[in-house]
Amino acid sequence: MAELLRSLQDSQLVARFQRRCGLFPAPDEGAPEDDASPAEGAARAPGVGRHPTANGKGGGEPANRPCRAPAPQAYGQKYVVKNYFYYYLFRFSAALGQEVFFITFLPFTHWNIDPYLSRRLIIIWVLVMYIGQVAKDILKWPRPSSPPVVQLEKRVVAEYGMPSTHAMAATAISSTLLLSTMDRYQYPFVLGLMMAVVFSTLVCLSRLYTGMHTVLDVLGGVLITMVLIVLTYPAWTLMDRLESASPLFPVCAIVVPFFLCYNHPVSDYYSPTRADTTTIVAAGAGVTIGFWINHFFQLVSEPVDTLPAIQRIPPLTADMLVLGLTKFTVGIGLILLVRQLVQNLSLQVLYSWFKVVARNKEARRRLEIEVPYKFVTYTSVGICATTMVPMLHRFLGLL
Repeated sequence: MAELLRSLQDSQLVARFQRRCGLFPAPDEGAPEDDASPAEGAARAPGVGRHPTANGKGGGEPANRPCRAPAPQAYGQKYVVKNYFYYYLFRFSAALGQEVFFITFLPFTHWNIDPYLSRRLIIIWVLVMYIGQVAKDILKWPRPSSPPVVQLEKRVVAEYGMPSTHAMAATAISSTLLLSTMDRYQYPFVLGLMMAVVFSTLVCLSRLYTGMHTVLDVLGGVLITMVLIVLTYPAWTLMDRLESASPLFPVCAIVVPFFLCYNHPVSDYYSPTRADTTTIVAAGAGVTIGFWINHFFQLVSEPVDTLPAIQRIPPLTADMLVLGLTKFTVGIGLILLVRQLVQNLSLQVLYSWFKVVARNKEARRRLEIEVPYKFVTYTSVGICATTMVPMLHRFLGLL
């Protein structure tokens, strides 16, 4: 078993998958051949280096804090694409597990399809992503070595690898969507299952193609998510009614998530993991508070937990498409406006409070600045998406 786990964590396995899909390092990169040993590849790897940040501190931490190890940095690795079908397929699939997908798909589902589904998707997505992000900084398993692997995504190269949160998110979204709709809407279950499997598989394979995870990282992410789905499924109905539990519920929905984000496991060096975790958890907290506001003040119609009968999925018409795109455009526009205003205001307040020079990018990485401004910003975004946007839709006659 130990030998099998080591083989699944081998960077050469990822490199061979990339080569079979037509992705090769450029000749001048000096990448080892496929038959080179992992140790040999690491010895010849100039691709992951380390450099100190300003003042020798890791990740913009205050000067009076212990010095961290500098983060690994990705160099401008050149590569050769010999199969553009796989290149664009897996680059697109990788985007299905990134922020651009969730910031479009989840709001679109809430405004145009079914708020009940969006609420479940967001709760499970936040839970799964938080556990995955925290696990990365606890386990501290490195990403595949480059070379021999070609790494296509530079922003997250400083993060640890195990588990793959892309794989976790894709598995969580597809599984939750399937389980929440099979008794709510009328469609062929086998077709829904096939779509869920294809979606998750494409995202998982994209993490190998982009060189960001080993096979073990991906399998670990899928397995952890499936265990979480099985354990939490009996409580999904209870979670649907959390917002009506108590008038004090919003206090818990803010304090507990903020505490979890502020006490995120400390990394050996700065990485985007803590910021991404805060963004996800804060958005989930904002959405939960938004549903509570809607319920308590009866601002908009509440999501219906049970339908009188299994509903047929209506055919897509031109009018429905235009209306859906209009609602989405209006909603995203308001969300982006709120996000920018709250982010600028929160940063100015924090900079003034901690006496930090404005526009100092390194200062944004400090714990006492990064977590509060991210949390306030994306909690506001979540509240806006679930309360302000539906009210604007009603005002404009789009409902």
